[in-house]
Amino acid sequence: MRALTIAATGMSAQQTRVEVISNNLANMSTTGYNARRAEFADLHYQQAARPGTINATDGTVLPTGVQLGLGVRPTAVSMTVSQGSSIATGGELDIAIEGNGYLEVTLPNGNSAYTRDGGLKRSADGLIVTSDGYGVVPNITVPEDARSLSINAQGEVYANFLDRTEPELLGQFNLTGFVNPKGLEAVGSNLFLESPASGAPITASPGSDGLGTLRQGYLEESSVDPVREITELIEAQRGYELNAKVISAADQILGATVQIR
Repeated sequence: MRALTIAATGMSAQQTRVEVISNNLANMSTTGYNARRAEFADLHYQQAARPGTINATDGTVLPTGVQLGLGVRPTAVSMTVSQGSSIATGGELDIAIEGNGYLEVTLPNGNSAYTRDGGLKRSADGLIVTSDGYGVVPNITVPEDARSLSINAQGEVYANFLDRTEPELLGQFNLTGFVNPKGLEAVGSNLFLESPASGAPITASPGSDGLGTLRQGYLEESSVDPVREITELIEAQRGYELNAKVISAADQILGATVQIR
């Protein structure tokens, strides 16, 4: 019976939805995390009688036909690109991106990756890096005798020294945007890679070319809404149970048919 396989695809779809929701809830405290959403589409149809088929000698056609659906399939796990709330940390190397854009970092293999996690650190050499130790582009090194750092909205990094009245400009952070940020490839550790779907990176100074600005002493919180996720989790659970009941009912019908034979 087709009902068995159709309901099985429904159960698989709801299981995928639960997995996406569980990942969202697991990352509800992850800096700069954007919630994901599972998307689905119906499978192809068995055309028992196509709409518009001539049904009589006088040319009468079927207005709707008989099209039997064969289930559901996942089409995408899409990232919801939205701005998370900014939380004050007071850290001089904590920067929140207010608006569009990503910080570019250099991976150990020399490739570029992109992140919205602005919880930056200093390496033993004074280089500004991510929490995983990846250098932020462009490479900015903080002198050992720097008393404090200040980062303005345009990404300019200034160091203050005890023996100087004027701060020294160390460099400027850039932001990178994409035509389709949902097409970025997530690789974990709050990092994304460019893909054919995302388009080429567009790098500029913060506040220009539609990119956001930086805010020192703040971090962007996750955009996950726990209440919404719990609501969708309940819906997915009910959907799974209903598809399981369809399998049970189809099995009973099939058993009754076998007994009749």
